[in-house]
Amino acid sequence: MLPTGTNETQIRESNNQKVHPQPVEEAMSQHQDNVESLIAKIFTNISSLKSAYIQLQSAHTPYDPDKIEAADKCVISELKNLSELKHAYREKNPKPTSASPQDSRLVAEIQEQQSLLKTYEVMVKKFQTQLQTRDTQILQLQQQIQEANQKRVKLEKKLKLRSLSAKEPEDLEEKNEFFSMELTPDLFTTSVEAAYQSIHDFSKPLINMMKASGWDLDAAANSIEPSVVYAKRAHKKYAFESLICQRMFSGFPDEGFSIKQDNLFVSKEGFHQYLAMKAMDPLDILSQSPDSIFGKFCRSKYLVVVHPKMEASFFGNLDQRHYVSGGGHPRTAFYQAFLKLAKSIWLLHRLAHSFDPRLRYFRSRREMNSQRYIWKAW
Repeated sequence: MLPTGTNETQIRESNNQKVHPQPVEEAMSQHQDNVESLIAKIFTNISSLKSAYIQLQSAHTPYDPDKIEAADKCVISELKNLSELKHAYREKNPKPTSASPQDSRLVAEIQEQQSLLKTYEVMVKKFQTQLQTRDTQILQLQQQIQEANQKRVKLEKKLKLRSLSAKEPEDLEEKNEFFSMELTPDLFTTSVEAAYQSIHDFSKPLINMMKASGWDLDAAANSIEPSVVYAKRAHKKYAFESLICQRMFSGFPDEGFSIKQDNLFVSKEGFHQYLAMKAMDPLDILSQSPDSIFGKFCRSKYLVVVHPKMEASFFGNLDQRHYVSGGGHPRTAFYQAFLKLAKSIWLLHRLAHSFDPRLRYFRSRREMNSQRYIWKAW
C-alpha cells in the first residue's frame, strides 16, 4: 500500500491541473462535417433507391418473377437504410464510424456514382430489349411484304388469265366478226391509216421530251432532211415522223421483217396472227412470249428508233436501253407508247404478207409525183 501522504499529494496535484475545454468553433465544424456526411449518405441512398425501383419496373416488361422478387428486396432494403438515417438524425445519435467525415463523403459519392451506373446499365438493357423487339418486328414486316408481293403476282396472273378467258364469251360476236373478216384491200387501207396514226401519236411525246431535255429541234430536223424548206416551223414535226417511218419500215419487204427465225409463216398464218393480235394489248402479248418474233421485233426497232444520246437526255441514264438489250420489256410509259407503234407496224406487215400476190410498197423520190409510182406498180 502507498503511504497516505503520497495519495493526498496526488489528489492535490490532480485538483491543481487546469481543464482546457474544446473550442466552440472546432465543435461546430465537426458538427457541420457530420451533417454533410449524413446528407451525402441520404443522396446516395436515394440514388440506390431509384436504381432499385427502375430494376423493379424493368422486371415487369417482360414479366420475370425472379427479377421482380430480387428488385423488390433491393427497394425494401434501401427504404430501411433511409429509415435508419432518419432515426439516427432525430436521435442525434448516428452510428459511429471509424472513418473521418471527409472519407465518409468520398465513400458516399462513390456509392452514388455506382448507383447511377447501375441505373444507366438498366436503361441500356431496356433500350437493347426494345431494339431487339423492333428488329423482330421489322423482319416480320419484311416477310409479310414478301408474302404480299408473291400473292400479288399470283393474283395478277390469275386476273390476266381470267380476262383473256372472259373475252371469249363476252366478245363472242366480235370474235366471230374477226374470224369472218375477209382479207380485202379496204382492210389493208384501214391498217395503213392506223399505222400512220400510231407514228404520229409516238412522235408527239418524243418531240416533247426532246424539247424538255434541251434539244435544238430546228437543228435536229435539219439534220434529218438538210435541204427541206418548211412553210411553217410546225411542219418540222414531219421530219421526225419521216425518220420514225424509215427506221420502223426498214426490212418490211422481208417476210420475217429481217428478223432471224426458224420457220417462216405462210400467208394464212400471217392473217391469223393479225386477227389474234389485233385486239390484244402489246404488253400482254410480250408478257406471255417475251422472246417471240414479235418481241424480237419490238426490241430491235426500239434500239434503232431511240438513239442512246436521246435516251440518256430523257432519263439521265441508259438503264432502260440495257434492260431492252438484255431481252426485257420495261413497263415504263415511254416504252408502252413505243409498243403501240410497234404493234401497228407489225400488224400491217402480217397483213401485207398475207395477200396473194403479196403487196409491195414503194418510196417516191424527192420532187416526184407519187401518182407516177402508183401507175408503175400496176
